Amino acid sequence: MHFATVWESIADAIPGSPAITNADVTRSWAEYDDRGARFAQALTDAGLGPDSKVGLYMYNCNEYLESQFGVFKMRGVAINVNYRYLDEELWYLLDNSDSEAIVFHSSLADRVARVVDRLPNLKLLVMVDDGPDASGSITEVPGAQWYDDVIAGHEPMERIERREDDVYMLYTGGTTGMPKGVMYAVGGLCAGLVNSGFPLFGLELPETADQIAPRVKELVEAGGQYTSVPCAPVMHGTGCWLGWFIPMVAGAHVVTLTNRSLDAHEVLNVVERHQVNGLTIVGDSFAKPLVRALDEGKPDGSKYDMSSIKIMNSSGVMWTTEVKNDLIDRVEQVVLIDAMGSTEGSMGSQIMAKGLPAETARFTKGPLAKVFNEHDEEVVPGSGEVGMVAAGGNVPLGYFKDEAKSARTFRVIKGERYSFPGDFATVEEDGTLILLGRGSQVINTGGEKVFPEEVEEAVKRVDGVLDCLVVGVPDEKFGNAVTAVASLIDGASVEAATVIASVKSELAGFKAPKSVIFVDQIPRAPNGKANYKAAKAIAEAK
Repeated sequence: MHFATVWESIADAIPGSPAITNADVTRSWAEYDDRGARFAQALTDAGLGPDSKVGLYMYNCNEYLESQFGVFKMRGVAINVNYRYLDEELWYLLDNSDSEAIVFHSSLADRVARVVDRLPNLKLLVMVDDGPDASGSITEVPGAQWYDDVIAGHEPMERIERREDDVYMLYTGGTTGMPKGVMYAVGGLCAGLVNSGFPLFGLELPETADQIAPRVKELVEAGGQYTSVPCAPVMHGTGCWLGWFIPMVAGAHVVTLTNRSLDAHEVLNVVERHQVNGLTIVGDSFAKPLVRALDEGKPDGSKYDMSSIKIMNSSGVMWTTEVKNDLIDRVEQVVLIDAMGSTEGSMGSQIMAKGLPAETARFTKGPLAKVFNEHDEEVVPGSGEVGMVAAGGNVPLGYFKDEAKSARTFRVIKGERYSFPGDFATVEEDGTLILLGRGSQVINTGGEKVFPEEVEEAVKRVDGVLDCLVVGVPDEKFGNAVTAVASLIDGASVEAATVIASVKSELAGFKAPKSVIFVDQIPRAPNGKANYKAAKAIAEAK
């Protein structure tokens, strides 16, 4: 169970089937394997070996997926670098990760050029041509080679024996502090994603890795190859794992978008063009624009054909029942999968479809997940006690270069190792989880604790409100005043008093915002996750 070995076996089984597409360029599984192997040989020739780190500083593109495959092939560790990072953030991540190579888009070359002299460990710099940078030109980076030249200039690396304890790492920005590299054993992660994906695609779970390719071949020959679109950036965990890795271990065709931010109409056009079966989104912040685009239709007035869509999945942010219902009303056959998890582990899920209702933030607990109170005792179902959700099973090895944070997040209780990403929940009598929110964002106000997500959901139910984040602002009377930062649907007019009164009609009075600040757009990362730091700065500036 190693991504490189599994993907190689799939490439041998379905060589002519499409593997990856961006814009008008499609690579077959044979080409995906070949180009990955050539890149792996380039890394090896540059002096990199097992456990060497390779930074991927790109927007969604075929080259991102190829280079990740190549790093897996030579048993290296790919480092996802947020393409929004500027000089100091870029330097920090490449330095902290001990990166020995970097693959970057030419539009980001100016940033690389300004930090490369401070990264003496870099042995290989590879530039992918996506046009000029912000200055209107392509900045020269000393020693950098063009990606296509690197691929053409190397023979494919011979296939090698790999180890399941090879390290895979995903950097997560988290909600506080600097980005941290979450380390997994490749074998455990690969096996876990196979177990997650195969049932979705109608495949019998394999007992061993060598059973994967034959089952994929049988599926594809029967016309059942799955096509996936990660609407979120693949440099983030949601887009990477749900939209790319899980489908690809089942032989899928992965289509990446060309726009640098979500364009709902592009998504729907791609669905039609490629008969897409699955979309990976990020909660309401992606789902609402999709609903609007479906209602608007095409420029000629016709409707988008959504008949191929089978699954929409999401993770990381709130995906409200109301918005899910809006999608099901428009795409009746779709199954919506809301995964409760983080880079540090999976904890539960919620499935919703036509005739199968569900409630916001109510999740079926994963079989290996538990909820513990502050004394490391399991929360009794139906007690109403709030506890911290722990993910069991394939728990990360730890955070790269941070033993203290690793010890706090990954702990052993009664002989079992768990991951504690920081989410709080209660447990219903039937065992379902009621997610309250991330502990790092809890607002202490007047001696009470308020979880922002609960309030945000109530605010977003107000007619005319499009999106919302809730933060605490220092206050003499309450310690922190609950403050809503909200955006409105185009053309809507909503009063702050209306929002506050509506929340008070649903939640305890102390949870209602003391004030509401209206903005044009809620600060979110490209993957849709909330930027609470920016929202708090907006609130404090008022």
